[in-house]
Amino acid sequence: MTIENHRDFTIKVPHRITGFFEIVNKNNEVHSSDPANIGSRGVGFTLNAYGTTIINTQTLESNNDTICNIYINGKKLDQKAGTSYYIFKSIKHLITKPININVYHNFDLPVESGYGASGSGALGLIFGLNKILNLGFTIHECGRIAHISEVINKTGLGTVCGQLNPGLSILKEGGYPCVCEKIYVPKNIKVITTSFGKISTNNILADEKVRSVIIKVGKEIFQRFIKNPNINTFAELSLEFVEKTNLIDLLDLVNVRELLSQLKQEKIIGASMNQLGRSIYAICEDKDRRKIKEIFESYQNKRKIYVLRIDEKGYKI
Repeated sequence: MTIENHRDFTIKVPHRITGFFEIVNKNNEVHSSDPANIGSRGVGFTLNAYGTTIINTQTLESNNDTICNIYINGKKLDQKAGTSYYIFKSIKHLITKPININVYHNFDLPVESGYGASGSGALGLIFGLNKILNLGFTIHECGRIAHISEVINKTGLGTVCGQLNPGLSILKEGGYPCVCEKIYVPKNIKVITTSFGKISTNNILADEKVRSVIIKVGKEIFQRFIKNPNINTFAELSLEFVEKTNLIDLLDLVNVRELLSQLKQEKIIGASMNQLGRSIYAICEDKDRRKIKEIFESYQNKRKIYVLRIDEKGYKI
């Protein structure tokens, strides 16, 4: 294996918001021992805000072991960055000479807040390691590794598939490989979003009662959406998903509840809660963005409000 020393690779993967989802396994298995078969059906969109991963390596003396240092927004986490560290461990046996790998994840949007930061970082890391270490993986193989890492670490069930298929897209089958369908989005659409803090996706996905509600409601919502797949239906059903799963009350998200209640009164495409995050987003036409942003500002610091658009281009290496 040829290693390119002292060279940085930079990978940008878009953040993603999921509107609603149903937890499923491939072949309708109740339980699966293969994490590639575990995932979700659902609908969401990528944003023109990114997770940026920078990777560099330095050769070590032959009597050393290969190590990986992982930083998230400047904080050194290493093994505590479970999803990224799992990816390093999964390819470590392919490295023939000891090296020091430095991984720097920096995210435009808050982490653990329903913006797909873990999926962005997972894809950024495996794409970067594939390039810098000349591993020879295909895009499909990189995506599989990232998806499995998310499933095992309970940080996501289908975000990676959505980030590999940018824009507003339907994840039509659970697990990997991805089965996606893109939905047309008008050019004048804006997404205004903010977060009121972190939620552990791991804890929510590990709660069997919450999972069962998500599965039941998600299945119903998904089946209705595919009969009329467009951005207006997406916004309407995303809100219905939140209301029927009772996630806002279950997690006692007071700020989310109050802001969403006010946004529901506006004549916009729609608004809902990020899945899964203590965050909220509104979809509107460009002509309405100032008014909607002002509503957000009555609940949140201006610096924590993001006016974005739906990304159609995807990751960049």
